[in-house]
Amino acid sequence: MAQRNLHLLIIDPQNDFCDLPADYCPLDPLGGRFAPSLPVPGAHADMQALAALVDAGRAGLEAITVTLDSHQHLDIAHPTFWQDADGQGVAPFTQITAAELRAGRYLPRAPQWQARAQSYLDALEAAGRYTHMIWPVHCEIGSWGHNIHHALRLALNRWEEARTAIVAKVSKGENPLTEHYSAMQAEVPDPADAATQLNQALLARLRGAERVFIAGEAGSHCVRATTEHIVAHWPAAELGKLVLIEDCISPVSGFETAYAEFLAAMRERGVQLMNASEVRAELLDNAR
Repeated sequence: MAQRNLHLLIIDPQNDFCDLPADYCPLDPLGGRFAPSLPVPGAHADMQALAALVDAGRAGLEAITVTLDSHQHLDIAHPTFWQDADGQGVAPFTQITAAELRAGRYLPRAPQWQARAQSYLDALEAAGRYTHMIWPVHCEIGSWGHNIHHALRLALNRWEEARTAIVAKVSKGENPLTEHYSAMQAEVPDPADAATQLNQALLARLRGAERVFIAGEAGSHCVRATTEHIVAHWPAAELGKLVLIEDCISPVSGFETAYAEFLAAMRERGVQLMNASEVRAELLDNAR
């Protein structure tokens, strides 16, 4: 019997999102240790569980795609972009509304960004998905925090060698003037930047699978946004092909309710929720 095309989609399994123990954080040659900038409680255990799942089920896993949050140092969602009305810095985890920007309570540090920032916040709020959040600088391109969790990366390498196949890696977030939670498209796509628009190639690759298992970080934001966009472009009758691996996903602290609401909404739409042991059994069965 032919093997089924089972596809694993791992969202943003990067150091900056993982609550890593000290022995996972290498020494910084300039002093101290590197440390995750936006650790999600439970993410380290999620990545270890995913690594074990990939190792155990590799023979039954046809394809793997990994998305990578990839930001500039100056980014509309980073403190480096903003200042308050007095010219002082803006702390991480500050929320900025379109009205506050229009009133001058918060301003981009560079005047040439003012019009774009205003149109972005207006469009973001009109979509009704999020209030703009300022996060710590994270997943900066070229940094240690941008790298894939070490144990998971090694498991992915072993899958590549065993299957003589390549883990597809999808970058998102390089455009500094729009948030890019979803791997499918930016929250406010830029008409002049194709990388912010719907990723038709990724969607087609996933649509070609008989089952898509989804895991990663964080359940309240990037996993949620990616899954919601996939569901929006997926045939309603086939949503049962999508599976969220519940014990390999965690939410950002303070957003647990939003994550629970997301899971409930996806279940109601027909997306399946499974744990890693159930997925492992399906992968092992597919390898026979």
